[in-house]
Amino acid sequence: MKKIYLWAISSVFALNACAQQNPTVIKYAKLITADDAKKHLSIIASDAFEGRETGKPGAEKAANYIAAEFKRLGLQAPVNGSYFLDVPLVESKLHVSTFTVNGKPFVFNQDFFVNGIYADKNLNVHDIVFIGYGTESEIANTDLTGKILLWINEDRPEAGTKPNISGRFSAIRNKILADLQSKKPALILATNADVPMVLKRYSKSVTGPRLGIKKEDTGNAAVFMIDIPVANEFLKTIGKTYDELKTAAAGTIIPATTVKADVVISYITEKKPVKAVDVLGYMPGTDLKDEVLVFSAHYDHIGLNPDPNAKDKVNNGADDDGSGTTGILEIARAFSQAKKDGHGPRRSILFLGNVGEEKGLLGSEYYSEHPVFPLANTITDLNIDMIGRVGYDYIGKPDSANYVYAIGSAMLSKELHEIGENANNTYTKLHLDYKYDDPNDPNRFYYRSDHYNFAKHGVPIIFYFNGVHSDYHAPGDEVSKINFPLLVKRAQLVFYTGWDLANRDKRPFVDGKISEEVR
Repeated sequence: MKKIYLWAISSVFALNACAQQNPTVIKYAKLITADDAKKHLSIIASDAFEGRETGKPGAEKAANYIAAEFKRLGLQAPVNGSYFLDVPLVESKLHVSTFTVNGKPFVFNQDFFVNGIYADKNLNVHDIVFIGYGTESEIANTDLTGKILLWINEDRPEAGTKPNISGRFSAIRNKILADLQSKKPALILATNADVPMVLKRYSKSVTGPRLGIKKEDTGNAAVFMIDIPVANEFLKTIGKTYDELKTAAAGTIIPATTVKADVVISYITEKKPVKAVDVLGYMPGTDLKDEVLVFSAHYDHIGLNPDPNAKDKVNNGADDDGSGTTGILEIARAFSQAKKDGHGPRRSILFLGNVGEEKGLLGSEYYSEHPVFPLANTITDLNIDMIGRVGYDYIGKPDSANYVYAIGSAMLSKELHEIGENANNTYTKLHLDYKYDDPNDPNRFYYRSDHYNFAKHGVPIIFYFNGVHSDYHAPGDEVSKINFPLLVKRAQLVFYTGWDLANRDKRPFVDGKISEEVR
């Protein structure tokens, strides 16, 4: 109790101490300008960069541009003298040549799809195991080694709660899936009614080649996401439908049941390496130089428009996330000038341009698992992903050009939340919207940008975001639609918050719980 009480007093004192405006900080914040931001963004989001898709020439051009800017600003190259951290990616495409149940064929990417990268396999078996919701009570002591499992890919209903029935894995199902994988089955058939919707809405990302970080084969069983009619074919010999068994399993514990079914499944994965880099610029601190503050943004986007008849061939990604990339270049410029003038930060600062965010947060995942600076010494990640537009919720509102979503600021550190609030109240006076901190929000933005790969390792974060709009992931996300004064004001808020974090006596106190969710 005493320790917490003393921390609370020191926290309040520190916040009150910076409640008055600091003319020195304002001087450098004013170096973040609309003209300079427009200069950067007009290059980064130009047609010449071809939508900056990871592994494509446009992304390489963007990485080179960012590195050149870091060098011009006098930032150090921290990766053995380089600004580039190689991110070993592999492009994989799974091919299912055979999928028959009781002689009936099913079509890959029509009746089922597969997420992930798995070792090639040929299966010819005569029974499967229905495991209900996959809980320990249902599996008990059943030997699942080498078996094909039919799994209800939903959260088990509990009295007084609303279960998650979507195909997206929840924290509960992630844990169940990990437990199932530990039992070394041959294949997991995850059944959910969302499969047709996912295949229709996300056809390219689900059915096309997938990028992933090159890793050793875990030996985990492939997870096939199957539609309900496919599940019914597996259950045909017992005269029960999938829905009937699901209803029964929701009401009582049904032990894992072996079901006769003639199953032939064969698949292989075609792989090729992909060149990709994170871009790192480093500014060493003074008396607290061993601690590091990170400013991050992803520089990749979704590339060229696949529609052969489209007039606009490039998804320029001016807002997503050219605006964030521009933001960290501007913030780096302000800190660099301050350092030249003798006002360098006490803590070290890492400016991190991430690759592969649009492919699954890949660049930040790799950095978090292979950090150039220890995550234990990383005090906060301030992540910027889309700060140049007005999102749906604010269109037509009086404060439409004076807000930003500040996501996750209190998730791991209430003190960080207060620091962000204080910086805004003292300087920028934006409306900070915390709508997306609601754990029940279906958008789950807290898990959908690069900050999350820091948060899952216990590093406090703030994610600055303007919300989605009609041009999100569309060719209309152009420089001409960017509100540069608004971009600048939001970037200045990040700068003011970062200045405080880089120079205060104590790093933000971590008092939150690390989430088990994944993107």
